[in-house]
Amino acid sequence: MSPASLTHSEIDPRIVFHHDDQIMEVSFANLALTNSADVNAFYDRIEERIVESGETLWFFLVDYRESRVDESVWFTYSRRGRVLNKAHSMGSVRYDASDITRSQIEKDAGTEAFDPNLFADRDSAFARLRSMPTQRRAKIVHKPSFSRSDLNWRIEFLFRDSIMDVDFSNMSFEHSRDVNDVYDFIEQQIGGTGQKWYFLINYEGTRIQSAAWVQYAKRGKGLNMEWSLGSVRYAPGSETTTDIRMRAESQEFRPNIRNTRAEALERIDEMKAEAHSENH
Repeated sequence: MSPASLTHSEIDPRIVFHHDDQIMEVSFANLALTNSADVNAFYDRIEERIVESGETLWFFLVDYRESRVDESVWFTYSRRGRVLNKAHSMGSVRYDASDITRSQIEKDAGTEAFDPNLFADRDSAFARLRSMPTQRRAKIVHKPSFSRSDLNWRIEFLFRDSIMDVDFSNMSFEHSRDVNDVYDFIEQQIGGTGQKWYFLINYEGTRIQSAAWVQYAKRGKGLNMEWSLGSVRYAPGSETTTDIRMRAESQEFRPNIRNTRAEALERIDEMKAEAHSENH
């Protein structure tokens, strides 16, 4: 797994918020995206900047001048773009795409049921966005999907094995409120133990919706840094598996995904042996 070469200092100037017009402008100009780690790093940073902006919804203006997205990473690029658009876009307009990129975008438009909104120049693209109606309303107050009783049975501490057993089976994280409710509960429970744990996480039937992914990734990373000796995940559905692997690549952590609980426990035993070897 190759690490991302793009840094925040290189990506940040390419993300500009035009607050009066409710437009986020993203520039891929003169950029060649040739590996999926850089694609994921770029989209990770866009998500982070949206959170920092304090607004959930923006019109997207995308500059493709002299840009290139290798065919080998187009799946990652397209998938991350769809998730971002679904969660945060009130409308997206693209301009000055090369013939190859235009063809890729139009192909996606035909198969993914979205309007590519391709323009030849920035002024036309900007004008198109200004003509679109805003979808912003008063701040949305999300209703929680989980109660305390829903969560109590999902966390178990296996003290003899130093394992925190987390059951996310058949849960759907709909938005950031759901993520915060669950991770606040986990942090409260784990904080009471006063020790770090190996995390064993059941993802069978779990769904992490587009509107929840940014906060889910942020809270999960924070929890792991503070309390985890290592994390192993098992039985995720194909959608969740794909998203976890993508984000693991750009954020440089091992996804440690296994098919079954038994395989996940075997991996934890391996991690314990590796840690023992390093310490002796």
